[in-house]
Amino acid sequence: MASEIKVDTIVNAGGDNDSGIDLSTNDLVKVKTANTERMRVDSSGNISFYENTGTTPKFVFDASTESLSLTTVGTEALDISSTTGAAEIRMGNSNSTFDVRFGAADKASDHADFFVETGGSERMRIESDGDIRVGTGNGSNTVGPSIFGGASDGNFLDLRPEGDGSSASKMFTRVNNTASRTHVIFANPNGNIGSIVTSSSSTAYNTSSDYRLKENVVTDWDATSRLKHIKPSRFNYKSDKDTTVEGVLAHVVSSIVPEAFTGEKYAVDADGNPEYQGIDQSKLVPLLVKTIQELEARIATLESK
Repeated sequence: MASEIKVDTIVNAGGDNDSGIDLSTNDLVKVKTANTERMRVDSSGNISFYENTGTTPKFVFDASTESLSLTTVGTEALDISSTTGAAEIRMGNSNSTFDVRFGAADKASDHADFFVETGGSERMRIESDGDIRVGTGNGSNTVGPSIFGGASDGNFLDLRPEGDGSSASKMFTRVNNTASRTHVIFANPNGNIGSIVTSSSSTAYNTSSDYRLKENVVTDWDATSRLKHIKPSRFNYKSDKDTTVEGVLAHVVSSIVPEAFTGEKYAVDADGNPEYQGIDQSKLVPLLVKTIQELEARIATLESK
């Protein structure tokens, strides 16, 4: 035959009557110390921990939603929850300022994905296939850079290591059709000043050149005498001794075509490491074209005599 012991409270036999287990409320177990409720277990299996009776619990385990919630850490909050096929860690105030979600409940179709949210909006997603999206929005609507782990369609930025078998580039961009498309835009406070654009079979490296951006335009200037001061050379780079190439030493053009030149001769950084000069040889094209025109005019003059 079964036996029962029925009590309303369990307290210390030594006389400490304000600390113990309170069973006086149906389907509710309370643990008290110094006559203050510190923990309760309700009929649903939920467990709550209190600092003082009547206040919001500091820590709650909700059995029905499989969640843990720490309501205050200073002025912040922590919530760890789980639903079918989803898990979530949330930190912040009542506005839920920061979330880390693993296939969160409101993204039920993406249970294998990992999400980071701030201010209630998705900011980053790592998808089950390794793709990474940064910004706001969901899935392919994400606003911001996307790093795809081997995706074969759509617009994406692909950062790939050397020797991966597909490209030696560290950065790889793709568009999903052969029409003219811009891959990169360069801008400063004056607006867009350059771009990299692809078509069906070629790539254009553009710099701003609209006539509306220019003034004091003249076509009567001497190119031939300037061109004579440029000294094309043959050389090899110290890092590639077996390859001979043709080019121009950067400092040679610094006073002839200054827009083609960057850096300073003998420049070093704060640690004494060289800061090398550079040259954009495409900036020499106008000088070459003008020289050809001048030579053509001279030839025509000679032929007419």
